Amino acid sequence: MAAEHESGSNGGNGTSAATDPGRTHAFGTFAGVFAPTLLTILGVILFLRANYIVGQAGIVHALLILGGCQVIVLLTAMSISAISTNSEVRGGGAYFLISRSLGPEFGGAIGVTLFLAQALSVPFYVLGFTEALVAAVPSLRDQFQTVSLVLATVLFVVAYLGAHWAIRLQYVVLGILGLAILSFLGGAIVGFDAETFRANLEPATSEVRATPGFWILFAIYFPAVTGIMTGVNMSGDLKDPAVSIPRGTFWAVLVSAVIYGLHILLCGGAISRENLIAAPYESMLDLSLFGAGFIVAAGVFAATVSSAIGSLVAAPRVLQALARDEIFAPIRIFARGTKGADEPRRAMCLTFAITLGVLWAAGDSEDGLNQVAGIVSMFFLAAYGVTNGAAFIEAVGANPSFRPRFRWFHWTGGFLGGLGCIAIAVLVDWVAALVATAVIVALWFYVAQRGLTANFGDARRGFIYTRARNNLLRLQELPSDPKNWRPTVLVLTGNPHTRLRLVKYALWFEARRGVVTLAQILVGDIHELADERRRAMEDLAGFIEEEQLPAFPETVVVPEFNVGLRIVLQAHSIGPIKPNLVLFGWSAERARASSFVGHLRCGAEIGKSLLILANRAKPVPRRRKRIDVWWRGRENGSLMLILAHLLMGNPEWQYTRIRVMRVVDKEEEQAEAKAELTSIIEAARIRGWAEVVLSDRPFAEILHAASTDATLVLLGFFLPPPGEEEAMHDRYTDLLEGLPTTLLVNSSGDADLLA
Repeated sequence: MAAEHESGSNGGNGTSAATDPGRTHAFGTFAGVFAPTLLTILGVILFLRANYIVGQAGIVHALLILGGCQVIVLLTAMSISAISTNSEVRGGGAYFLISRSLGPEFGGAIGVTLFLAQALSVPFYVLGFTEALVAAVPSLRDQFQTVSLVLATVLFVVAYLGAHWAIRLQYVVLGILGLAILSFLGGAIVGFDAETFRANLEPATSEVRATPGFWILFAIYFPAVTGIMTGVNMSGDLKDPAVSIPRGTFWAVLVSAVIYGLHILLCGGAISRENLIAAPYESMLDLSLFGAGFIVAAGVFAATVSSAIGSLVAAPRVLQALARDEIFAPIRIFARGTKGADEPRRAMCLTFAITLGVLWAAGDSEDGLNQVAGIVSMFFLAAYGVTNGAAFIEAVGANPSFRPRFRWFHWTGGFLGGLGCIAIAVLVDWVAALVATAVIVALWFYVAQRGLTANFGDARRGFIYTRARNNLLRLQELPSDPKNWRPTVLVLTGNPHTRLRLVKYALWFEARRGVVTLAQILVGDIHELADERRRAMEDLAGFIEEEQLPAFPETVVVPEFNVGLRIVLQAHSIGPIKPNLVLFGWSAERARASSFVGHLRCGAEIGKSLLILANRAKPVPRRRKRIDVWWRGRENGSLMLILAHLLMGNPEWQYTRIRVMRVVDKEEEQAEAKAELTSIIEAARIRGWAEVVLSDRPFAEILHAASTDATLVLLGFFLPPPGEEEAMHDRYTDLLEGLPTTLLVNSSGDADLLA
């Protein structure tokens, strides 16, 4: 046995350099892609089910079924060719292609499902071989399970010795399969009868026997054209994957399409409908030239054996590539390969163990295998569908890096191919389709929750970028309206680690309906502070990632703060999406009153709404909370009520009540004021209640008496005339003393409560 070595990992940095570090890349287009793909396609369906389809569907409908299947496969082959000729292809085949296009989440999910599908395909083909053998030699029926286990062991030994042994064996298998096909097609030519051909053109009628519907027959026939991933999954063993994968896959698809097409036409004219339906396999044996039915039987055996070996060789390579990307921690032990050839023997042993387990569970019955076969088909269809989706996203995303050498691909092909796979999966078995989808979604969530740092040049970024660009251009053309107002918050964070509560409130006000930008303004010379700006930007981005904040970072260097603030407030935007709320933290330092109010004036002059947060305490989750909104008119009141309503859209504020407060000093005004507030609340469609305080005491005393026990207090404010900055600071310092967390609001008037 060749010694194993640890084929180091790159830690998931996206290059996956260790995917196939020691593999010899010995195989060309014919041996590495064309032959294994063709052998998998020309399998059990051709010999055991194709005649049945012709008999039930009729020649015309059978050709339509074949055409529909071939369209899906050709579209998928085009998608595979586009992705495989766009960048370097390493080991892992379809997993590698999908993960490098759609990222580790989808790549990991499809990688596992593709491995399981191929691993479970091994016992499926082994049982197919055994059933054919038992049909030929009935005396072996009592040893059905023993024959299956022995055959699986022999195939494992062949594959374990190395892929080159499996490749050499496939030449023998291909020769036998070719003779079998020539035998029954030649016999069909000799026995062709025009009357039989005309009689078999239309679908069978109920007078012959019960006739399945078109889509049921389509579902039965579709596995005949699957198998195009077999050659792709040998990508790590190919001399030139970018050349071999497109050429080998297309030639295999075209050659198999010709063979299946000839079968429909010739056998449809050589075998009666009754025999096509009742004895599909036996009628093919009877067609053999010179009565050599054993050649056709040998073809069945060759087809099942070759398909089993193909899956036994390909499945471990997918698992090995998946393990080396370190997406799933429990499978890292399967990253190792043999010294020199880098054969994935650990992964192959797992595949063999799965095979033995399925064979043991299946026993002498087909029932267990039939149930597994449906799930396997769904997994393959899922891989095909996601591959088409990956190519579609690459093309529509229009990344400049997407420059495939394969020129026959268009994004519509990827879209239609993916849609076709979904439709076929549902038509074949909607329950199995749901099971396969549930497995993929669960795996996707598992990988997503791990928070991987792996970066595979995710094509989704290009797709999202293109959609964002187009949507921003469309948004710019649409006129703004108060009904479309959304919170776009610019937070002046300073050191974000010391102002987390300020950031949290910004995100609560945004409530997943707008955009939040955390901005730092550094004062100095850009030439001297370039490195400091870079570090500050990295620190701010790290803070956002660490706290898992849905926000954007921004750091600028300016010679003077007020000038810089004006620049940021005017220039910062994401196309037409510009900040409409600027959130400041309350400054308790009287000496900074003049500069602080100056900052506020900068925002007001540019037409921004101003928010000042005086933070006192964090709201306690799952405790009944109350927001007090002190109404002094719609100028600021509209925005205050909208912000209170947005807060309630967050889980932390789900048990919140809004109390809208107003002060009157005359008793005869109290009822009218309350009715007016109630009317405003109802018209604004906000959950809250009105409360009017009758008092002639100073407002500060009323405020403290009524709102000390609130969770959050909202007050409107106006900017003072020049020269009265310190007086304003003193007034609000006294007002805020002893209050809970308070938000001071100065609205620009663009948020209309009644819109």
